[in-house]
Amino acid sequence: MSAGRDNSKSEGDIARSGGDRSLPGLQPSTSDDIAAFVAKAKAMSPYASGSKGRLVFALDATMSRQPTWDMACALQADMFREAASLGSLDIRLVYYRGLNECRASGWISDAATLARLMNKIDCRGGNTQIGKVLSESRRDAAASGVRAVVFVGDAMEESADDLCVKAGELGLLKVPVFMFQEGRDAVVEQTFREIARLTGGAWSRFDPGAAAQLRELLRAAAAYAAGGREALLRLSRNESGAAGLLGQLK
Repeated sequence: MSAGRDNSKSEGDIARSGGDRSLPGLQPSTSDDIAAFVAKAKAMSPYASGSKGRLVFALDATMSRQPTWDMACALQADMFREAASLGSLDIRLVYYRGLNECRASGWISDAATLARLMNKIDCRGGNTQIGKVLSESRRDAAASGVRAVVFVGDAMEESADDLCVKAGELGLLKVPVFMFQEGRDAVVEQTFREIARLTGGAWSRFDPGAAAQLRELLRAAAAYAAGGREALLRLSRNESGAAGLLGQLK
């Protein structure tokens, strides 16, 4: 059953057809407003004692992504297993496909539920919607706290400058984005690396169909979301994927 026809209460549209909604009555921020926002953002601690880790798991579900989507379905349980050894983790699935479909699940705390949801979704042709993923992640970070965002994709068809503005907003909220690129498109790499840099996150490439590479990257991101830099450091002693990400994190 495709997600386009799935009426599950756990899913909600991020963006509907017709473009972004306008927000009337907004006034330009003063320098004092901006300074106050930055001070508040810097004071936020993403690893408060006793808090539960939250990870946004975002995937490109356009037509070219079907093999990797199937692979991610098989590997996502490893994220929960890694997190379980460190504490706990909630994951929110965000995906886009088609011409203007971008959806988000509710917060999921077990691998079986996430697997069932992902297995309902088939990939469909369309353009990338990375900007919507970043905007939704920022809303989650402001509303309920997010420790990290993982994005898996192979293309970028949007304005790089627009994406970097949204990435910068996540950076102010101390939400690192792990950009995992399938393939070797140089333009995609440049933008993905910049998104990672602006958020204090990390970029890594994996080869098409390379399940072992993707497994290491997803486990590393889950370790960071559940236990922070120290957890990623411990994992990096045994896994090269974690070591590569650790070296980029600010």
